[in-house]
Amino acid sequence: MGDTVHQLKITLRSVEPPVWRRITVRSDMNLAELAAILEAAMGWRGGHLHAFEGAEARYAMPDPEWPDDDLDERVFRVRDVLPDVGSKLRWDYDFGDDWEHDVVAEEIGPGQSDVDSPICLDGSMACPPEDCGGPIGYENLLDALTDPTHPEHVDMSEWAPPDFDPTYFDVNETTSVLRSARPLENW
Repeated sequence: MGDTVHQLKITLRSVEPPVWRRITVRSDMNLAELAAILEAAMGWRGGHLHAFEGAEARYAMPDPEWPDDDLDERVFRVRDVLPDVGSKLRWDYDFGDDWEHDVVAEEIGPGQSDVDSPICLDGSMACPPEDCGGPIGYENLLDALTDPTHPEHVDMSEWAPPDFDPTYFDVNETTSVLRSARPLENW
C-alpha cells in the first residue's frame, strides 16, 4: 500500500469566492506530514495549531501540558483516515481565526514511478493572509482593499501583504512549495 497515492481536494470553508486546491499525496504519509502539505498547498505559514476531525475521531499533535482525547496524528496515515473515494476529514488551522477546511479523497490509486508526490494539480484563489480574523475578517479585508472610500482602506492596505492579490494562484509555484514542506516534530 505504500506505493498508492490519494488525490485530495481541499476547500476552505466560509470564504467566497472559494479557495481550494487539488493535490496528490502518498497514501502512507502520516497526518503530521499531511498537515504540513496542506499548510503549504493552501498558503498558510504553519505557525498555528491544527487538528483533523473525522467521523469517529479527532487527530492532532499531542501536548503533554494539555492532555485531551485527540489521537496522535503522527501514528495515523492518510490511508487510515481516508480509506475510500469520497471519505472526508475536516482540517482546522489556527484555532484563533478558525480556518476550517474540507479534505475529500477524490481518487485513490497506484503511484506513478516517474511522478513525484506531492503534486498540486489545480486550485483557485490565493490563501487569505494569516491573522486577518478568520472568514469574517477576511471578508472585511477584501471589502476594505477594493473600496478606496472604505473607512479602513488605508489601514488595511498598509497591513495586507505587499501586492496581495486574492485571485492569484499558480499550480507550479504551489507544487514547488509542497515539495519543501516539513512537519513539526512537536509543539
